Amino acid sequence: MKHVTLDPELKQTLSKVALAIRILSIDAVQKANSGHPGLPMGCAEIGAYLWGNVLRYNPKDPEWINRDHFILSAGHGSMLLYSCLYLSGYDVSLDDIKNFRQLHSKTPGHPESIETPGVETTSGPLGQGFANAVGQALALKMLAARFNTEKHKIIDNKVFVLMGDGCVMEGITSEASSLAGHLQLNNLIAIYDANHVTLDGPLNDCCSEDTKMRYRSYGWDVLEVDGNDLDALHQIFLEARHHQERPCLVIAHTIIGKGSPHKAGTSKVHGSPLGPDEVKATKIALGAPEEPFFVPQAVYDFFEKKQKEDTLQQKEWQEMFDAWAKAHPDKLKIFEAMKHKHLPADLETRLKDLKVTSPVAGRKASQDVLNKLADFLPQLCGGSADLSCSDLTMLEKYPLIAPNSFEGRNIKFGVREFAMGAMATGMSETGMFTPFVGTFLTFSDYMRNAIRLASLMKMQVIYQFTHDSIFLGEDGPTHQPVEHFASLRAIPNLHVLRPGDANEVKMAWIAALNYSGPSALLLSRQSLPELSKTNVSYSDGVGRGAYIIKKESGTPDYTLMATGSELHLAIDVAEALEKIGKHVRVISMPCWEIFEKQSPEYKESIMGGNLGKRVSIEAGVEMGWHKYIGREGITISMSTFGASAPAGALAKEFGFTVESILDRIL
Repeated sequence: MKHVTLDPELKQTLSKVALAIRILSIDAVQKANSGHPGLPMGCAEIGAYLWGNVLRYNPKDPEWINRDHFILSAGHGSMLLYSCLYLSGYDVSLDDIKNFRQLHSKTPGHPESIETPGVETTSGPLGQGFANAVGQALALKMLAARFNTEKHKIIDNKVFVLMGDGCVMEGITSEASSLAGHLQLNNLIAIYDANHVTLDGPLNDCCSEDTKMRYRSYGWDVLEVDGNDLDALHQIFLEARHHQERPCLVIAHTIIGKGSPHKAGTSKVHGSPLGPDEVKATKIALGAPEEPFFVPQAVYDFFEKKQKEDTLQQKEWQEMFDAWAKAHPDKLKIFEAMKHKHLPADLETRLKDLKVTSPVAGRKASQDVLNKLADFLPQLCGGSADLSCSDLTMLEKYPLIAPNSFEGRNIKFGVREFAMGAMATGMSETGMFTPFVGTFLTFSDYMRNAIRLASLMKMQVIYQFTHDSIFLGEDGPTHQPVEHFASLRAIPNLHVLRPGDANEVKMAWIAALNYSGPSALLLSRQSLPELSKTNVSYSDGVGRGAYIIKKESGTPDYTLMATGSELHLAIDVAEALEKIGKHVRVISMPCWEIFEKQSPEYKESIMGGNLGKRVSIEAGVEMGWHKYIGREGITISMSTFGASAPAGALAKEFGFTVESILDRIL
């Protein structure tokens, strides 16, 4: 590509934008006495060039579907993003900038999508924003394949992600980069802020890899640039944007804390305010007034003009979209169904009519439900971490996503659980997909932080976790989850559903589809019998979180509470107790989180009053159960890891038989 330079007037204006970013970032961090000024100061030219000359967006419509996405994976440098959002006209005010890191502000310490217009994802745990970006880029490729026509390219946007040395070192970035390269995502541009400094000191204290060669081996194009040179950035981004055939890594060499006379290029400017004296010295060095939060008038004028251009650009796109919609009403119908996450009014009837032959493993019942749902929910897509033949997440009627082929709905994430979880969040963030992802429950540990951030953002992602207890058998304790029920239930906003038979599996999917946040379905490997009392309406059963499946004939001597594969065991124990004259209530508790949202009256109706001796039966640790069974209640649970043996032998070994439970509770 021939050498090009910026228009001199535009270059001068963007230099002023970069100055404004530096000053706003310095002053906001100093006023808060907390934060990370180094990255915003070092990447100010990158921010100015992207927001001033590259990104396609409209501050008046932050959710415009064909906008370019910008993700700050190195979320500690949040003042870079907040400055760009404020200057470009998003609903972020100067007062918001001044309230950086303060309670209930739009400018929290790390970018949070639920707090700030224009923030595409909650970032901070390094590398996750990058993997979210890969998920968003994949989702956009799938939308383009599904809806674009030769005449109307209604989806042709790109995803830009800025990452630092910490992101590059985190393992999730390797996982996501590898898959992005394999899929040849040519709508993804990653910018590596290569300032060679980490929070703890020089990068070479802990890392000496050849990042350029590493990314080339992933199948990426790699470009290098002086990240503080606007002309160089102009040259490199023209090439990256208009001649992109694969994901592109732009290694931008910058100076952390650029402009600070005494701290630039050192770890001292990474995560601490400059201090009053250094702020003063820095402003003198930059040729800026001492006035706090100073922004040159030319910057406001520039972005005011740009806002009009942004509005016009979206208007032109809308005209094309309207023409597309008129020409392709069938595609528009699917588009609207995906956008609004439409669920049919007779969803429950459709699933109740689905024939699932019992006894059946929870994973197999879920596969049947999932494939049924895919027939009429175009927003459903997903895959597995190399386990689709075992966790049963394959949509049988639809093809695989593959390089240059994005029409399908099945994604092979490979053995990359963490990236899979974060990519699913990114896909959900486009607002057009309800992604599901599958692996064994014990491997949820690998993706736990992705689940946590999806829960923080309340993104609708459905996790199909199979092999959910020691009863998976011979694979042994490395694969047998025991602490995982409690671990997942500890995450706010996550609905954890452990259905006890095929009836509850069907209703668990309804719960997940009706919930705006993430849901984890914990499913058995082993076959389970169908229980007649679980064949109730959603609103009377799983939709309550907990419900009575066996009523007592007199004042209860025992109340048994159970989930999942232990539910039929609780019924068997109840029948054994009744044979010796005891009155027993059995409560199915497929989702604690849904139960906690019920009215006090409902909770009292099934768990209040004299219920006799309360017993929980679940093949996991007892943590959490005493809230329901009381201090004197008995937990039939796991207090150790499992063992390698057939399921029947494990039931005897760990006390999950009728005889063992009777010995404990009588």
